[in-house]
Amino acid sequence: MINLPFLLLQISSTEVEGGLFDFNATLPLMALQFFALTVVLNIIFYKPIGHVLDERDEYIRNSLTTASASLLKANELTKKYEYQLAESRKKAQNIIKDAQQEAQSIVSIKIKEAQLDAEKLVAEAYNQLNIQKEDALKTLETQVDVLSDKIKSKLLDN
Repeated sequence: MINLPFLLLQISSTEVEGGLFDFNATLPLMALQFFALTVVLNIIFYKPIGHVLDERDEYIRNSLTTASASLLKANELTKKYEYQLAESRKKAQNIIKDAQQEAQSIVSIKIKEAQLDAEKLVAEAYNQLNIQKEDALKTLETQVDVLSDKIKSKLLDN
């Protein structure tokens, strides 16, 4: 059996060296282990992860550059097409306006031609009526002359 007071006496009589920090051969060994672990972690994990992050950053930067260039090009194309659309609308409005003016001039010309034709027809009808009137008057005069001669001859014969 173990004698407990003897064990306590032996622990209290031995002097503990260094306490919490013991500066012996383990300290440089621990420092070497720390640096070795740092180098190993740097080679195995940090450099590949840094490389991946750098590639990702470059990809994002390139994507943003490409996207901004595409956006600028799209904006330029939009402005160009809007300008062309506005010009096309102006041209279409001018064409419609010209067509309306041309149609109006054609209508006015046709109306004038119809009026001239109507005036000609009225003039011809008036001339024919005058001719028929003169013919009727001549025939009436001749008939009046014939009748007056008959009346005169009857009156004188009596």
